[in-house]
Amino acid sequence: MSDDKKNRQDPHEAGRIQGMRRGLTNYGDAGFSLFLRKAFVKGAGYTDNALERPVIGIANTGSSYNPCHGNMPQLIEAVKRGIMLAGGLPMDFPTISIGESFAQPTSMYLRNLMSMDTEEMIRAQPMDAIVLIGGCDKTVPAQLMGAASANIPSIQLITGSMLTGSHRGQVVGACTDCRRYWGRYRAEEIDAQEIAEVNNSLVASVGTCSVMGTASTMACIAEALGMTVPGGATPPAVTSDRIRVAEDTGAQAVRMARDGLTIDKILTADAFHNAMAVLLAIGGSTNGIVHLTAIAGRVGIKIDLEELDRMGRDTPVLVDLKPAGQHYME
Repeated sequence: MSDDKKNRQDPHEAGRIQGMRRGLTNYGDAGFSLFLRKAFVKGAGYTDNALERPVIGIANTGSSYNPCHGNMPQLIEAVKRGIMLAGGLPMDFPTISIGESFAQPTSMYLRNLMSMDTEEMIRAQPMDAIVLIGGCDKTVPAQLMGAASANIPSIQLITGSMLTGSHRGQVVGACTDCRRYWGRYRAEEIDAQEIAEVNNSLVASVGTCSVMGTASTMACIAEALGMTVPGGATPPAVTSDRIRVAEDTGAQAVRMARDGLTIDKILTADAFHNAMAVLLAIGGSTNGIVHLTAIAGRVGIKIDLEELDRMGRDTPVLVDLKPAGQHYME
């Protein structure tokens, strides 16, 4: 077995609390590797007491190019609070961040690159569990794909949807209304002054799109899979509920680490069947099944599209949200 493979985390041992001892750098002397690691991290002011606790990684996908994740500092603070209250040591680290309207030429290939980034950072750095913070369309599937391959205790924290705005007495929100108003502008139903005016109202706060687009769909799917705390999919980004969800998520990550609740124990065939039913019931994005298939593939589960078709004939749409319905996530 190669030295690299020896130092990669064994999924069967992933439930053991190892903290800073996990995945030691291969210097040929494990004792020296731990000694050196602790020497450097103590340079940041950590005590031996802190370093003996379960280490909980936090995947930070904040970026000025990604207003969908504009509440990242507040979420990280709350996650850290939850981790420390539960007796863990939080360690946040950056990964790729994908803001849908900023990715050129398209965002899809970046999903796979982000999943690789997430997986390898989980493998490379010592952590007993991981909190994945994301929201924008490709981010949540990328994080779940990467975590599924790394197979340590993992929990998803959704950034949350944006608030709706108001334009000339009408409630508006991205992204359905962005396309609707631009279509009206191109059809010369509204003038340049109005399109400039509505541009200031469509996105009223940070957060993901306020409709049942891919971001909200994947948030609901993540919860249906069992990858968030209960009720973790829907609180808007700028609400106190979202912050409380973040704190609960941090505490739950510590419990998962201590219980050895690795992601393969959550992402079962039944979980994916449940997620498919939820996808249909919410009238979710067609991208949902594309991402669900990719996540399932990471744990060796094949999504049966014929089964999805059969389920679709019997499952009613229960959620009246744009673009298929009338309302917004808020």
